[in-house]
Amino acid sequence: MLLLIVLLGFSSHGIAQEIADHAIGIRIGADGDGVGPEVNYQHGLTDNNRLEFGLAYHGDTYLNTTKITGLYHWVWAIDNGFNWYAGPGAGLGIANHKYKNYQYYGKRKKSDLFGYVTGAVGIEYKFDFPLLLSFDFRPQFNFGHVDDISYDFGVSARYVF
Repeated sequence: MLLLIVLLGFSSHGIAQEIADHAIGIRIGADGDGVGPEVNYQHGLTDNNRLEFGLAYHGDTYLNTTKITGLYHWVWAIDNGFNWYAGPGAGLGIANHKYKNYQYYGKRKKSDLFGYVTGAVGIEYKFDFPLLLSFDFRPQFNFGHVDDISYDFGVSARYVF
């Protein structure tokens, strides 16, 4: 799947729409660790490539998770102001269990530091004024966390500058 995304990125260079140089905003995401906000920043590299960085906090009944994520996006134009994007990423997180007797593989642990590999696929719309709205999906493969695989869906609103 990653190879297909890379090939699409190189073959679709001619149809890309110019993307914003910078965008900052809030993403509300939901995954296996709960629902919560992410402050994120996008930095345009070329007309169809960008970096995205996020600092997220998710929580539910059993644990709170703080994550820092970096993503690389290829962006393709669908229609005037409407784009779709995809790309790989990685990050680090810490999960704090709310119950002191929480069992993690037979051992009592209060928190877990973990790494993960992720990706993103999403759609976005840039208005004529400096607002970018998006919806995305991020599958996540965790290393050292209770869940080996998690799925994150999110909606974002960003100020474009």
